[in-house]
Amino acid sequence: MSAATRVVVLGGGVGGLEAATALGRRNNIAVTLVDRSPVHYWKPSLHEFAAGTMQHDGNCIPFTETAEKFGFSFVQSLPTAVDRTAQTVTLENGSTLPYDYLVVALGSRANDFGIPGILDHCRFIDSLNDADTLYSEFRKALQAARAAGQKLSLGIVGGGATGVQLAAELCKAIDEAPGLGPSVRKTGLDAVLIETGPRILPAFPEAVSTAAASQLEKLGISVRTGAMVVGADEHGFNLKSGEQIPATLRVWAAGVRASDATGLFDGLERGRAGQLGVTQTLQTTEDAKIFAIGDCARIDAAPVAPTAQAARQQGQYVGRVLPQIVAGQTPAPFVYNDRGAVVALGDYNGWGMLDANRSFGGGLVSGLFARLIHEGLYRQHQAGIVGLIKTACTTVKEHLSPVKPDLGA
Repeated sequence: MSAATRVVVLGGGVGGLEAATALGRRNNIAVTLVDRSPVHYWKPSLHEFAAGTMQHDGNCIPFTETAEKFGFSFVQSLPTAVDRTAQTVTLENGSTLPYDYLVVALGSRANDFGIPGILDHCRFIDSLNDADTLYSEFRKALQAARAAGQKLSLGIVGGGATGVQLAAELCKAIDEAPGLGPSVRKTGLDAVLIETGPRILPAFPEAVSTAAASQLEKLGISVRTGAMVVGADEHGFNLKSGEQIPATLRVWAAGVRASDATGLFDGLERGRAGQLGVTQTLQTTEDAKIFAIGDCARIDAAPVAPTAQAARQQGQYVGRVLPQIVAGQTPAPFVYNDRGAVVALGDYNGWGMLDANRSFGGGLVSGLFARLIHEGLYRQHQAGIVGLIKTACTTVKEHLSPVKPDLGA
């Protein structure tokens, strides 16, 4: 009996977990998943964790439980070195994992573009820990401002889906927090969303950008477009125009670059934003034993946007074709099936995009429909991990007893 093929998956995000669960079911493949977090979470929901409107219970799934269910091993750690010749990965905990195939699913982080002060003076929401930290800082800053009889000045840089949704979700948190409500939001929050480009949500049709900006303005959030940030300090953001935008709480949600850990792969092709170059079978261009998927990968022949939807499809693809490659077969190339995109502004509004020219949403009924689709995409992923019954129970519980953010009123 031949030895099982050893597959190490680095990163347990959407793509990495999809690959690990699919491969873990194979009798002739031994899978080890490595992630720094003990739990899996849906990264597009980080803005909800950051606002305190989503609870960990039911939405953060322990990797140990998933590993037992799907037949793979889990190690909580980080990679510190990769030896492509010996085909080993050294981890922060001191252990070394040999591999026959490596799946790199290390994800991405916001891109500070080397702008002075961003790393030192801004909060990010690239991970669950980041989101929890931002929630704590938001809570403390709001309490301090109210105690001083002042408004909390909040600045968010980045007019993509992350920044736009975070701005709305923080408003929702104040609206729904016990002892606060819309009146406190209107009188106690001075928020601004800053975007370098000419409009927010540039991936959506212009009509959606305009409607979303209008919705944010109705919530009291000032939307500044065409505003390039060139620096940040403890007082706020400095613009190229010379203007300074004051912000006690500063959040950076602009740009995307691959995890710094992609720098461990000496000799592999890497793009300007750190992504590993891959072929149309998602194998790195310089080493067929290494796959890269999700936000840390780039297919030059057919680039794919860094979204959870893309990562999920790529993880599922690797789960299907890696066994074919092990068996000596030549798999069909990866083909991305764009199912559109959805953006939800808390409970206030939402929009979807079927393709580059067709959008839907906005208003009472259509906006609700878009928000339900937004949640449905997450629940579909969740059901694939914990099962339909558990997912249904969590969903019903959260709708019947929605989370009330504790903002210390």
